[in-house]
Amino acid sequence: MGIVYQKNRKTGITYVYNNQAYWDKEKQQSRAKRKLIGKLDPDTGEIVPTRSYRKDTEQERNIPKRPGPVPITRIRRDFYGASYLLD
Repeated sequence: MGIVYQKNRKTGITYVYNNQAYWDKEKQQSRAKRKLIGKLDPDTGEIVPTRSYRKDTEQERNIPKRPGPVPITRIRRDFYGASYLLD
């Protein structure tokens, strides 16, 4: 696990990724999974987190509770046939 800095040539923004290496059995090669952490501030050199990274960390901290089963309040059974269609 390491941190990778990659600069976009078009915009000049440096993005920071969390790099996780793994072995791909099918291709018999080493591959990497990267997760975006944020952008690098050119003035201070600090990492500015992006929205997607903030959402992931907030979700890990506050796991929302799922609502329980809702009771059925109304049961209805309808039959429609050719007579209803022609009426």
